[in-house]
Amino acid sequence: MASTAPKSRPQRTAAAQPAAKRTRTAAPARRDAAATQEALIAAAVAEFSRNGFAGARVDEIASAAGVNKQLVYHYFESKQGLYLVALESVYAEIREKEQRLSLSELEPHEAMAQLVGFSFDYLAEHPEFIALLTDENRNQGQHILESERLQKMHSPFIDMLEATLERGVAAGVFRPDVDAINLYISIAGISYFFFSNNYTLSAIFGKPLGSRGALVQRRRHVIEFALNALRP
Repeated sequence: MASTAPKSRPQRTAAAQPAAKRTRTAAPARRDAAATQEALIAAAVAEFSRNGFAGARVDEIASAAGVNKQLVYHYFESKQGLYLVALESVYAEIREKEQRLSLSELEPHEAMAQLVGFSFDYLAEHPEFIALLTDENRNQGQHILESERLQKMHSPFIDMLEATLERGVAAGVFRPDVDAINLYISIAGISYFFFSNNYTLSAIFGKPLGSRGALVQRRRHVIEFALNALRP
């Protein structure tokens, strides 16, 4: 008697699978893609801050992120595309933290002291930000010019700074002739120069300007300096 071969079970196609199962499968894939991009951006920030745009290697970025190099091109198209996203990410972080200062809830004088102190502290804690900005200036800001997102993200901060100045003028504690953009450049500049030139300044003046004591003294100075410049 001939044996009857068992009928093979038809395999389900993706379309025939239950919707709930397809959703569960798609969600981890989206999470994995997001995690991969975050890992690549973090590795890119580190690599570009160490070696600059010209010296950074995509192989090193992919290796540090623990992924295949081809994923860099899949998600960001090119080394330049990844560099631009890395720049956007570091600027976005500082702008988001500035917004969380809630300056509008503080008295104008205290709000400005908080902002200056925050700017100093952020640069002290993020040498990679200083390195990336220095390299981008070496490249004449060409990548920032290509980013509409970067150009837009500064407007809310300047609006917040202008509102703080206006409240200070109304309260009689700030001069009425201070331009918000010039003020921002001055606040950023007096801290940025200190950190970007810390080694040479320490060597020139024979002082360890990167020490804890020097940082505390400098922080106090830049806050007082900025507030004195705003007094009527």
